[in-house]
Amino acid sequence: MSSLVTGCTGYPRYLNFPFDGGGRGLNSRASDLEPQVTSNYIVFISDRNGSQDVYLFDAQQRQLIALPGLNALDEIASHPSISENGRYVVFASSRQGKSNIYVYDRQTEQKRNLTADLQAEVRNPIINADGTQIAFEIAQDGQWDIMIYDLSGNPLKL
Repeated sequence: MSSLVTGCTGYPRYLNFPFDGGGRGLNSRASDLEPQVTSNYIVFISDRNGSQDVYLFDAQQRQLIALPGLNALDEIASHPSISENGRYVVFASSRQGKSNIYVYDRQTEQKRNLTADLQAEVRNPIINADGTQIAFEIAQDGQWDIMIYDLSGNPLKL
């Protein structure tokens, strides 16, 4: 994965990481999709283990970070996002035709479904830099709208 990324400070950064045929690095033979970059981390979706899972790469240490309890065999993950400090990962997941938004806390190694009580389709989550708010799209009443939740899963009124 070599790409030109524009950071928040307005200048582009060229990321060039070596290929790892064993799938232990950022670049592999698998389909690596939807990368999202913070200062030290790259979160992305990959099918390198036979299912569409979330992966986290530490750009400074140049290695994948284990995410115990995050990926499930019966889920199809998409659209990952990560807080600036790398503690929280949010992503969309589809299981048995139902879409949900999950937040994973790397410190506690816990995954929580933020949208389990919503009777609507959800997609494209993103977490803010300090990891306190999660925005995502929700399909209700025949149209797509934006919802913003706090980290606890409570909708925010704007």
